[in-house]
Amino acid sequence: MTQDPNHIPFRKMNGLGNDFVVLDARPRPIAVDEDAARALADREHGVGCDQVIVIEPPHEAGAHAHMRIWNHDGGEVEACGNATRCVADILLSETGLEQVTVGSEGGPLVCARAGEGLIAADIGPPKFDWQDIPLSEEFRDTRMVELQIGPIDAPVLHSPSVVNVGNPHCIFWVGDVEAHELERFGPMLENHPLFPERANISLAHVTSPSSLTLKVWERGVGLTRACGTAACAAAVAAGRKKLTGRSVAVTLPGGILQIDWRESDDHIIMTGPYELEYIAKLDGALFDEEPV
Repeated sequence: MTQDPNHIPFRKMNGLGNDFVVLDARPRPIAVDEDAARALADREHGVGCDQVIVIEPPHEAGAHAHMRIWNHDGGEVEACGNATRCVADILLSETGLEQVTVGSEGGPLVCARAGEGLIAADIGPPKFDWQDIPLSEEFRDTRMVELQIGPIDAPVLHSPSVVNVGNPHCIFWVGDVEAHELERFGPMLENHPLFPERANISLAHVTSPSSLTLKVWERGVGLTRACGTAACAAAVAAGRKKLTGRSVAVTLPGGILQIDWRESDDHIIMTGPYELEYIAKLDGALFDEEPV
């Protein structure tokens, strides 16, 4: 796709309804900052999306491209599992290769096709140490940390698991993901002092040794139909607590992701769909001439 300075092409894509505006900055730099990302993501006045994705030339050896991610609120973040599959589809289609490596601020992600309309992404190993998540205070066992909502003697939510899978996640274990007002608790928990970089907040219900249901408040986005890294985080946290095995089907409002926590090297393999909704052009006046 060639770039006209005044009309910048973009792809509207989604993974399980988690939707993106994808800009290709390889032919020509595109400057995206917090204001531009927020304007693009605005569902009333912009294109409308959960995240703005910019594909750049590779930043590191071995990568086929680099992916940068801005959330709906304009904040730049390290990782997005659903966007990774969308970018991988673009790169796999362009190159004809069997697998590609998508660089990101959270690290390189190796991706390959896994059947019709499916891509498997190697998210890498999870991080469980409190300083790697990160947390603002030490917890030796992050399978369960001291955090609760509600009265101290009868909390509504309590004792979540925390993990980093390219970004920080906090998972509360519940009997019914719809029985709690995540839209009310989510903003407070996302910005809790325990999380110096904020956190994605999930409610997880284990439904069998190989399945769980998930509802996610994504930092900088809000309630989302799907969050790939949250699915990875919940699956490995469930496995670590012996609530499930290492292969888990995670059901989100937008659909199902298959998460396999590989025993040989601890890497997480996320398999799920991607969709190209349409291709259109933006008014180049939204952007400066040089990248930020």
